[in-house]
Amino acid sequence: MGKKYVESAKLVDKSALYSPAEALELSIKTAKAKFDETVEIHVRLGVDPRHADQQVRGAVVLPHGTGKTVKVLVFAKGDKAKEAEAAGADFVGAEELVSKIQGENWFDYDVVVATPDMMGVVGRLGRVLGPKGLMPNPKSGTVTFDVAKAIAEIKAGKVEYRVDKTAIVHCPIGKASFGVEKLADNFHTLMEAIIKAKPSAAKGQYVKSVSLAATMGPGVKVNPTKVLE
Repeated sequence: MGKKYVESAKLVDKSALYSPAEALELSIKTAKAKFDETVEIHVRLGVDPRHADQQVRGAVVLPHGTGKTVKVLVFAKGDKAKEAEAAGADFVGAEELVSKIQGENWFDYDVVVATPDMMGVVGRLGRVLGPKGLMPNPKSGTVTFDVAKAIAEIKAGKVEYRVDKTAIVHCPIGKASFGVEKLADNFHTLMEAIIKAKPSAAKGQYVKSVSLAATMGPGVKVNPTKVLE
C-alpha cells in the first residue's frame, strides 16, 4: 500500500456504517491523488444474477453528470446518421465501423448507440463489445430511433448500472471536486433507480451493503438502511 493510501485509511473506521453524507465527506477527504479522483459506489444486492428474472440493469441521468467527457459512437444510416451528427455524436457510421472495430481493435469511445434497424449489423460485434459492457441495449436506452435524445442524455451524465456475476453494482457518481452536496444528489438519484429496479423474484434483504471509494482511496461503508436519507 502507498503512503497516501495508508494515511487515508486511518481516517476511516472499518467497523463503522456511515450515513451517505458522512461517507461522501470521507471519500472526498481520502482522495489525495494529484488528479481529480472519481468517486464510485459499490452496492451488493440480495439477488442471484445467474437467474434471468433476478437481473438488475438500467440507466439513469445523474443530476450533476459524472465529470467525465463521454465519447459516443452511433450506428445509424441516412437521416438518422445526420441526426446523430447534429446531436454531437463523436463517431457515426454503419458496416464500415464494424470492420474498423474488428480489424483494428478500435475502442476509442465510451458508449455505443444504435438504431433498431442496425442491430443486425451490430450483433456481429457481440463478442467484442459485450465483455466490455459496450453492447447497445434497449433497457439502457442505447437501442433507439430517437438518437438525438439518447446522445443528449449520455452527454448530460447518463450512467448505466448493471449487477455483475457477484451480485454487485459498480458505478461512478462524480468527481471528488464536486463536493458533498452534488455527489449526494447523484448518489440518491442512482440509489433510487437501483431500488426501483428490484426484481420481483428477489427475496429477503435487497440492498445488502453499500460502500463508496475514490479512485485511489479506501472503501467507506454506508449504512444500507439509510441510503435514501
